[in-house]
Amino acid sequence: MSLAKAVISGTVYRAPEKRFTSNNVPISAFAMNISDNEETLVRVIAKGNLAQTVEESISKGDRVVVEGRLQNNTVKNEDGSERRIVEIDAYTFEKLMGSSSSTSASSKSPDTLVQFGQDDFSDDLIGEDEIPF
Repeated sequence: MSLAKAVISGTVYRAPEKRFTSNNVPISAFAMNISDNEETLVRVIAKGNLAQTVEESISKGDRVVVEGRLQNNTVKNEDGSERRIVEIDAYTFEKLMGSSSSTSASSKSPDTLVQFGQDDFSDDLIGEDEIPF
């Protein structure tokens, strides 16, 4: 069990590439830029049915939100040196408005993502007698 859960948003920097494992499980990987001011790339890995959905609905330049497990990986550069990269093993993703179309998909997620609307919060202050500690 991993406690390294993350939710990130950003722009798709490199379009998804679909491959298959030796057991014929589809895997789709793409890179996201999570910074507005500089290039900060995170690799996103989607497996199974989520990989198929990612492949069909995401393209370079789309704005997306991804939820998944944060992990580190080591890759070899062309010169033979190794470097560490940050990856997200995706559970869910959602294409944000402003992209060509809005899409939401998920795989087996350990938790349910709860989304609150503007009406779910009150502008009233909480009184001291309501605080439980």
